[in-house]
Amino acid sequence: MFSIEVKNLTKKFGQFTAVDNISFTVKKGSIFAFLGPNGAGKTTTIKMLTTLMDQTSGEMLLNGFNPRTQSNEVRKTFGIVFQDPSVDDELTAYENMEIHGVLYKVPNSILKPRIEQLMKFVELWDRKDELVRNFSGGMKRRLEIARGFLHHPKILFLDEPTLGLDPQTRNHVWNYIKKLNQEEETTVFFTTHYMAEAEKSATEIAIIDKGKIIIQGTPDELVKKTGSENLEDAFIAITGHEIREEEANSVDGMRLQRRMWTRK
Repeated sequence: MFSIEVKNLTKKFGQFTAVDNISFTVKKGSIFAFLGPNGAGKTTTIKMLTTLMDQTSGEMLLNGFNPRTQSNEVRKTFGIVFQDPSVDDELTAYENMEIHGVLYKVPNSILKPRIEQLMKFVELWDRKDELVRNFSGGMKRRLEIARGFLHHPKILFLDEPTLGLDPQTRNHVWNYIKKLNQEEETTVFFTTHYMAEAEKSATEIAIIDKGKIIIQGTPDELVKKTGSENLEDAFIAITGHEIREEEANSVDGMRLQRRMWTRK
């Protein structure tokens, strides 16, 4: 059973091909790492999967729904944590959670207990009435992860969820993600530039470069196929040593989330 099915997916911007005829599947309940250098096509792929951008050609299914023709059904089934912070600093932690629940039409009968359950899980319940502007980067990330799980999504997209966090906080964040993955049976689809993080947490990995999927497999399989000692060495062996630029059409998380909300 697959949560995500992608077949011959392509996205072109004029003469430039950002995503080039890629195909992959993501097993239900897995933790799937989508890795690649800057500009490889990761963000463009996520935008297409999450209904924020139409494909040029190819097919996609999320939990059996087509993002192009069944966008409302697709949006109900996933949560997303963007690379850039998307919480509202002028609201309390609880208010951020509550607004998210209203936007996703979480029934009032379960909204408050669900908020309490998740905020306690990420150890923020005692700070629920504090303005988010007073939170550290790690606390904001934990709040975003709790918010992403609020409406019981079947898939959670995480775009570099631990960017800029210290090793201790990264470790705690991933402990939360993996435990919620197990308890909620939520499929996790994430990007990261921390190869050790992917090696430790992912059940399967796909590496994309220059718009094409180069290789897919478990962390151990990728390391063995390249004759490397670890995933970081394998990644460099697969994608090369050159420094890459960011994807030219990337958009910050707050703008994307607002657009998604207004299109529901």
